[in-house]
Amino acid sequence: MAIIKLSAIERRRLSAFVTCLAVAIVAWVFTVLSNPQTYKVKQAIVFKNMPQRRAFHSLQPDTLNATVVGSGWKMLFTRMSESNDRVTVDLSTLESKNYIVLNNQLRQINARRDAEHQIIGFDPDTLFFDFSNRLIKRVPVKLVNGVKYQKQFMQSGAIVIKPSHVTISGPAEVLAKISAWKTDSVNLKGQNESYHSRVNLQPSTEGNLTVLPKSVIVNIPVDEFTEKTLQIPVRLINNRHYYDVKVFPQKVKVTFTTALKDFADINEDDFEAVADLDQWTQGYRVLTVRLTHSPSYSKVVKIVPQNVDFIVKK
Repeated sequence: MAIIKLSAIERRRLSAFVTCLAVAIVAWVFTVLSNPQTYKVKQAIVFKNMPQRRAFHSLQPDTLNATVVGSGWKMLFTRMSESNDRVTVDLSTLESKNYIVLNNQLRQINARRDAEHQIIGFDPDTLFFDFSNRLIKRVPVKLVNGVKYQKQFMQSGAIVIKPSHVTISGPAEVLAKISAWKTDSVNLKGQNESYHSRVNLQPSTEGNLTVLPKSVIVNIPVDEFTEKTLQIPVRLINNRHYYDVKVFPQKVKVTFTTALKDFADINEDDFEAVADLDQWTQGYRVLTVRLTHSPSYSKVVKIVPQNVDFIVKK
């Protein structure tokens, strides 16, 4: 293989040539990218000024292609980021029409954009809508609860949400599928005190659905829990033939956890322990004790004894 040997002068000339060529290429790239370019960008559609007397359903996807005029740098950065910009479409004319011509809103759409990144057209240019009667419905708010408590602390009462219901309006077929509206997730760790805060509602995924209000006040009572033991009388059930039945013992010890604020107020009247005589007819020699009533937000730890003896006098 032949090797070309260059003299020192020739090497300097070659080096100068390569340098000039590189500078020329860089200058050409800068010149091209500095000139205005026309390119297409995918844009997400956001609606505003939605009609109040007509429910609608968009017949197009929630994105469209916009033809944009901007510098080559803008085009390059847009392609590199692959981000979907948003186009805000005014629906106020839908009160009397069933379509929106996007080119008629170019001025107000571009007013929200920088001067070097202007839209000159859309594909599709016209958005069509299907209409139905707009109905109103009230549904309860459902809290998305992700609270984790510190040891010995728990929820000590009912969660209060104000307002407890929201008003939604939209097409009848959409409202028929909605029975409740969820909040954003309330995620707490090591909670050891009551929670009281404003929580946003989850946004609607339907462009033709309105939800009011947008947020609610959530109150979650939290307290420290401790154990308490009470003697609870055992009541016999299903004594269908009214036999004279005696159970032994007549009371059982129920150990449960309760919030400190309720500790002094909880007594045996808040519990009901029963023994089912039907177990005797099924061949059991002892009757199982179970609780049919206990205070809310209290957790039964143990019942002693879990079974009671009995004597039946016919």
